[in-house]
Amino acid sequence: MNYSRAEVLQFVKENDVKFIKLFFADIFGAIKSISVQPSVLKEAFEQGISFDASAVRGFLNVAQSDLFLRPDPATLQVLPWRPQQGRVARLFCSITYPDGSAFEGDSRLILQNVIEQAAKIGLEIKIGTECEFYLFKLDENGLPTMIPHDSAGYCDLAPLDKGENVRRAIILNLEQMGVEIEASHHETGPGQNEIDFKYDNALQSADKLSTFKMAVKTVAAQSGLFATFMPKPLKDQAGSGLHINLSLFKDGKNLFEDSFKNGLQAEAASFTAGILAHAQEITAFLNPMKQSYERLGQFEAPMYVSWSSQNRSQLIRVPAASGNASRIELRSPDPSCNHYLAIALIIAAGLDGLERKLSIPSAVDKDLYNAKEDETETLEKLPQTLAEALERTENSAFVQTVIPRKTVRQFTEFKKAEQDPPFGTL
Repeated sequence: MNYSRAEVLQFVKENDVKFIKLFFADIFGAIKSISVQPSVLKEAFEQGISFDASAVRGFLNVAQSDLFLRPDPATLQVLPWRPQQGRVARLFCSITYPDGSAFEGDSRLILQNVIEQAAKIGLEIKIGTECEFYLFKLDENGLPTMIPHDSAGYCDLAPLDKGENVRRAIILNLEQMGVEIEASHHETGPGQNEIDFKYDNALQSADKLSTFKMAVKTVAAQSGLFATFMPKPLKDQAGSGLHINLSLFKDGKNLFEDSFKNGLQAEAASFTAGILAHAQEITAFLNPMKQSYERLGQFEAPMYVSWSSQNRSQLIRVPAASGNASRIELRSPDPSCNHYLAIALIIAAGLDGLERKLSIPSAVDKDLYNAKEDETETLEKLPQTLAEALERTENSAFVQTVIPRKTVRQFTEFKKAEQDPPFGTL
């Protein structure tokens, strides 16, 4: 439900909401929050709530440290895993400078700007995500171990699949928050799980993914487990991907409709071609950890800039679907990314392909995992390391048309200097 400010204030008063968590994302995708009391909520809407931006990686320095959170009333949701007496609700926020002007490092705003660009040419982008994660056991001190929750494999059943009840609890919590789930199952790796979302508009899909990550972490902890979204927590097992499904609507019609049956239509083809054309430049934002590059090219994660129908070894595949479910699936991103920025870049790349009327290259209808060298030598590869990906991003004029130069510089400088976060933190 899209609440107005007045409706939020009324809901909080009538539903025993005692804490309101104001959510925002840093430039690396970590969700941060400040809790305010109901008595402060009206002020938050009118003036914003200040916070120390110098304490948030990639934001501001100490000399210029004040930023403000301004809640989006349409995002009100009660957190069902918190106590039902003295309830806790959340609101996603925009970030501004003290004078009310937009903060350029607000990744949610960056996505909103790209959505508005699409709307100006009559397009609505629908996004559906498939997110994988691992569950690990805790030790006697409650700290994460490297021991997977189970030894099950792809689509196994209980009791071999010990994650079934955890996934059930996650989904029930999400449904209480209005998040519609399509499917869930055990994935290939031991202790690895996947939950798939029904498509929605791009911003709501990104917000739902933020909510999902919190729900997964919380329910896992309540179950005596640790959930991680690291792209490759176990070196000899499948990595975790964040597959992003995109469909393109114009005048109520899905431009990808029946693409598998009839071949990609002109606009759908140019949109897809744009993503392929910019894939190397945006990889650093889609795969932002050194560990991300241990996943690519392994266990159905792509390595080449290519596309095909159904073929899961490709960067982009066109699933066998019809009607409003027709779409393309981008298979390279992993769940350690800032999904607001990742989705913004992917959509912007597609829009650039549309604007330039790019022609899509020929489909590569081969199993690229087992292809011979002479079958792949003409294909471009995705960056092989984070350093290579960062270099391509820094040299990309396109990326800086989507993400402000200052934010790109902050992101790349931090990523060059830092090691991957230790296991147990992501």
